[in-house]
Amino acid sequence: MSISSTALPLPIAELIRDGAVLPAHPLALDESGRLDAVRQRALTRYYLDAGAGGVAVGVHTTQFAIREHGLYEQVLRIAAETTRDWADRPAALVAGVTGATDQALAEAVTARDLGYHAALLNVAALRESPESEVLAHCRRVAEVMPIIGFALLPEVGGFHLSYEFWRAFAELDNVVAIKMAPFDRYRTLDIVRAVIDAGATERITLYTGNDDHIVLDLVTPFALCRADGSKVTARVKGGLLGHWSVWTRRAVELLDRIHALPDGAPVPADLLALDSLITDANGAVYDAHNAFRGCIPGCLEVLRRQGLVRDVRCLDPAEQLSPGQAAQIDRVVQRYPDLTDDAFVEANLKRWLSDDGASIDLVA
Repeated sequence: MSISSTALPLPIAELIRDGAVLPAHPLALDESGRLDAVRQRALTRYYLDAGAGGVAVGVHTTQFAIREHGLYEQVLRIAAETTRDWADRPAALVAGVTGATDQALAEAVTARDLGYHAALLNVAALRESPESEVLAHCRRVAEVMPIIGFALLPEVGGFHLSYEFWRAFAELDNVVAIKMAPFDRYRTLDIVRAVIDAGATERITLYTGNDDHIVLDLVTPFALCRADGSKVTARVKGGLLGHWSVWTRRAVELLDRIHALPDGAPVPADLLALDSLITDANGAVYDAHNAFRGCIPGCLEVLRRQGLVRDVRCLDPAEQLSPGQAAQIDRVVQRYPDLTDDAFVEANLKRWLSDDGASIDLVA
């Protein structure tokens, strides 16, 4: 197994550095629980036409069980080939990489060989290991391809890592970004402080995964002091989010609006107010009041209503909408229609579902 590293192509490096909408790509199954390749491809087309900077595939929202079902390479291949055939601009391909070191290395090689640009590194399998071993694991994967760190909250299988870990992680070669998703302001600040203290703010781009504070993460200047008393301001430039797998057109418009604000300019009150509206909407879709048990079916339910997927079925039959979750989605759609992109999807759905694009041979 070759583990020679690859650097980001310049257009992709600039895209990630500037900050982008990177939806966490769901898995489309039909009513029989088989991979629906037409709708899997349609989802990728939707994200690209919505203006997303790329897609993250093989991540939590794609369902980690694709590995057990032998679908990891198939699903990554569909997204990669669809992106190359459909997009007329640079688009970042991020592959979720997980498991113990041997598995993670194999997945990273698969992703790299399929044309993926970076690995979003989920270290949940090492939750019982010393942080020194977790760091060594990250270093090994970074030898294969550029990596994106991932702070994943325990409720969906992750675990918290210390400031000391993130400080050392930020010094690794080939780290291009960190997705911060601890859903915890203190631990989010730990990561920002670690990147600042490592002197890595010009090399590592911060992405939010904190679905409970998307807007505030993106508009907040994180002004922190180093040990020598000097103040450094870091900004969260983009988002790699399960929440942005739905209503993606609106997410792109939101990020464009935030990026258009001049440095130091006052943040409009209506933009700040969007934080609570989007958090309320995400609470329904992501099933926050039930410890996020229905988060993946919640995303699929929104996409099902739009016609992008056939079913909310997951590979794990136990993953279902929580009692009352559909009614909560009804509530936020009715109260916040401006957060949805139903009209955009309706206008383009037939084209996304067509077979006009290049055919994709699935791996047996």
